[in-house]
Amino acid sequence: MTDAFLERCRQLIGASHVLTSHADMASYLTDWRGRFTGRARAVLRPASAAEVAQLVQACGEYRVPLVPQGGKTGLVLGSVPDDSGLEVVLSLTRLNRIVHIDTANRTMLVQAGCILQQIQDAAEEAGLLFPLSLAAEGSCTIGGNLSTNAGGTAVLRYGNTRELCLGLEVVTAQGEVWDGLRGLRKDNTGYDLRDLFIGAEGTLGVITAAVLKLYPQPKATITALVATGSPRRALELLSLAQDYCGASLTAYELMSDVCLRLVGRHFPHLPRPFAQEHAQYALLEVSSNESEEHAIGLLEGAIGDALEQGIIDDAVVATSLAQSRALWNIREHIPLAQAADGKNLKHDVSLPISRIADFIDQTAAQLQQAFPGCQLVCFGHLGDGNLHYNVAPAEGQSHDEFLANQAAVSRIVHDSVHVFGGSISAEHGIGALKRSDLTRYKSAVELNMMRAIKTALDPLGIMNPGKIL
Repeated sequence: MTDAFLERCRQLIGASHVLTSHADMASYLTDWRGRFTGRARAVLRPASAAEVAQLVQACGEYRVPLVPQGGKTGLVLGSVPDDSGLEVVLSLTRLNRIVHIDTANRTMLVQAGCILQQIQDAAEEAGLLFPLSLAAEGSCTIGGNLSTNAGGTAVLRYGNTRELCLGLEVVTAQGEVWDGLRGLRKDNTGYDLRDLFIGAEGTLGVITAAVLKLYPQPKATITALVATGSPRRALELLSLAQDYCGASLTAYELMSDVCLRLVGRHFPHLPRPFAQEHAQYALLEVSSNESEEHAIGLLEGAIGDALEQGIIDDAVVATSLAQSRALWNIREHIPLAQAADGKNLKHDVSLPISRIADFIDQTAAQLQQAFPGCQLVCFGHLGDGNLHYNVAPAEGQSHDEFLANQAAVSRIVHDSVHVFGGSISAEHGIGALKRSDLTRYKSAVELNMMRAIKTALDPLGIMNPGKIL
């Protein structure tokens, strides 16, 4: 049966795009962090939605489960096969065309395999902005961004990927092509099918194209790094900055002193903006559609008021694009510094903004009691309530030994998130890594509705099985 199935695939997309040797498949089977390697019958590389549909039909006929895959930058094992060797990987990277830019409608039609940075650059060339920005933007694909409802640094102003998409093209589990590529901002004609597939991690269908929203390029963007004494103070500054700047506040990132020390240790060439160490830091970005003077006025007004009130201790405002880039480099090098420092346990959580300070304080106390000396690397998108709450071993402790505590550490973190009314996955998805946690933190009503949707759209259970549910 396997031979007949693979021969059908070769007939559909060409033998050179049906990879079966271990050497050819290797790069498709290991997750982004290199901690898990699955097995697959084959890697299939279609070049169009029609070819995707034909392959999905063949998978249904032969009962072969499939794993849709984009840039493979996810962190929850959502785009790699399991270790059964029964699944096929459906790589979308050959669907990589920017089809059309409609400047009047401010939309862009793209295929799912387009690299995010490619989309950003095309929008800029057209004098517009596609605001989704991630650390992995040079390798992640828009299909994966949509399938996980990715967030990033500009969610405060522009929203998650869901808010940046107007329409989709999807291959269903039956191998039919749903053309929902409508560039409409209003369409009240029944159930919003688009939103079913965004964030579904390929478990309901395969996203093959999308209509994306574009925005005006800001006339000026100003960045500042401020030092403050606690997460609570950082939240006070956020509220003050929102009062001053309104929608012009496009990013607000929180970083602990541990984060900056890590970056300084592993990337000493990066700037150290402050002579003294501080407990917490916040990175603010203000964009203006009026002028640079307007942006500077908004940001300096907020910072000046915060200094007078004692909310912050110090601040550095970038006066050039190079200085702004240098400040953002500090934030963006935190994950790289963590990786260079050794293995750690990552948590991508979201909370009501008003409860973040209490969460950080109480969760830290619980972790220190259970794992004395553990290091808490806490940073993230404070403006939208998303923290990357990572836990590293104590100084001198074996990283592999500490990783053996993953279940216990994650239980403390996720239980605390649940108590504070948050979510155990803010922007990374569930995949296979967090699947078992859903039954602990989702209600039976929610889970039953999710299972009903899955059964209705994928009755054979061939779409990315074992992910989410």
